[in-house]
Amino acid sequence: MERMAIGMEFATLNNGLKMPMAGIGTFLLSPDEAEASVLAALEDGYRLIDTANAYVNEKAVGRAMKKSGLKREEIFLETKLWPSFYENDDAVDKTLERLGTDTIDLLLIHQPAGNYVAGYRQMEKAYKEGKVKAIGLSNFNQGQIEEILGLCQVKPAVLQTEMHPYFQEQELKKFLSKEGMVIQAWYPLGHGDKALLEEPLFTQLGKKYGKTNAQIILRWHIQDGNIVIPGSKNPAHIKDNFDLFDFSFTEEEMEKIAALDKNTRYYYSTPEMLKKYAEIVPDVDGQK
Repeated sequence: MERMAIGMEFATLNNGLKMPMAGIGTFLLSPDEAEASVLAALEDGYRLIDTANAYVNEKAVGRAMKKSGLKREEIFLETKLWPSFYENDDAVDKTLERLGTDTIDLLLIHQPAGNYVAGYRQMEKAYKEGKVKAIGLSNFNQGQIEEILGLCQVKPAVLQTEMHPYFQEQELKKFLSKEGMVIQAWYPLGHGDKALLEEPLFTQLGKKYGKTNAQIILRWHIQDGNIVIPGSKNPAHIKDNFDLFDFSFTEEEMEKIAALDKNTRYYYSTPEMLKKYAEIVPDVDGQK
């Protein structure tokens, strides 16, 4: 992880690509909300945007990028292929088209559902063709990651998965580190769980550093090596969620946060859910 002049910190992926440690997520945002949030985030200095086929807001993200006036290469754009598109030869090209760009910085397999090996092969092909700069996985467990590592031609660079102070995935992180993969946290604030957000330790640290409890949690992630993509449609929260680079915790404080781990997740995947995901076809063509 390294620091740049503007204060942002970056992770270096296994192919040398630099990825910002903090970005804006667009999960559950309508096209209008996604466009407004991404535009506000880019104006606040964010340079990482996370979307997905299934969010049905890729066109809006593309519009916001253009409206921002930033050069395409200044933005790190991340999206995900949905299971029902894994076997479609044009899945990546159609994703690029919706985003209004000719390259995606990081493309992930969204779920280990359906023919995800075919989906991974699609991403490898796009990577070799220069349409995608890095590829990775989302919501895969260690066994599924090992399966991909055993058959891939291009190694996955990132795993996006649930992670927060109550679910720190330390063993999985050791495995990923050994394999040269970086972890990216969704639900970085624990899906709005008040118990987590109001932990006395975060309140105490917030007073010490002049930060909100949410900023304390996001800073812990970054310092622990987790890329974060909190989503919001509130401009004040978007601004606050990026104000993370002017302080850092002591080793003792990091240990105290590590001790909060309860191995408790908010999202559970079942074989029935994965089967359903493979059958759902998001209305990507009908989006605004």
